[in-house]
Amino acid sequence: MKPLQSEELKTMALNVRETIIRLSGNGGCFIGASLSCADLIVYLYKNFLEISQDTLQSPERDYLFLSKGHDVPALYATFVELGWLDRRRLLDHHLKTDDSIYWHPNRKIPGVEFHSGSLGHLLPVALGVAMDCKEKGLQNKIVVIVGDGELNEGSNWEALLVAQAHRVHNLIVVVDRNQFQANMRTEDLIPLEPLDQKFTAFGFETQTVDGHDFDALNAAFSKIRGENLRPQAVIANTLRGKGLPSIAERADRWFCNFSGDEIESLIKELYGEHSASLHSETLIVR
Repeated sequence: MKPLQSEELKTMALNVRETIIRLSGNGGCFIGASLSCADLIVYLYKNFLEISQDTLQSPERDYLFLSKGHDVPALYATFVELGWLDRRRLLDHHLKTDDSIYWHPNRKIPGVEFHSGSLGHLLPVALGVAMDCKEKGLQNKIVVIVGDGELNEGSNWEALLVAQAHRVHNLIVVVDRNQFQANMRTEDLIPLEPLDQKFTAFGFETQTVDGHDFDALNAAFSKIRGENLRPQAVIANTLRGKGLPSIAERADRWFCNFSGDEIESLIKELYGEHSASLHSETLIVR
């Protein structure tokens, strides 16, 4: 798959954000956190991971585990842009009783590697897959996106210790560092800083990057394209609610269920007053 240039990635990420906004009606979704990791997911699938619709079941594919499962609108919206998921399936998404689209990842959706919920816990799962691939001599990359809030879970730090002890060099942990955990700031609940030093102390090669700058992401991930000697960590500083200043960094905009009029107003905010929406005719909110 040919890597995209920054402007192409920005366009794709903008499309993903519109879809996320449209999924915040008909029962709602976790919009703030989904918007924060949209750029990360777009970048990883288009410019880093070796995986396509034809190789979703190949043992040699790269893996992406979305541990912060409430961000699934960003994942499904990216699948739409990749051509893996029909946009029409997202209509009335989690209210359907005869479909598998819901608030969290579902393995019945092609491309979803493992189900995850609000508490995460996919770092240990990704570690197990990475160890298995390493023992089999495979060259694939195992990426897991974790939320900064879920790093309060002890199972994550236990997994980091095991990864270092066994030199699981094909494991890449990406932290969506949007500074929020549910409806509180992480540093007001259980402070995580200095987060980069903690990952380094646990034996990871650690980088910190602007999670919304595609050139910076490319520079960071280019450093881990070769044969790694240790497990990798990329701490991506992001903005909760990125793209929508009216809801960005607001603790009360964790989970939102907007009306159709509110959604149209947010899409105007996303694109600007004089820019046309790309997908208005296909995702209709009652």
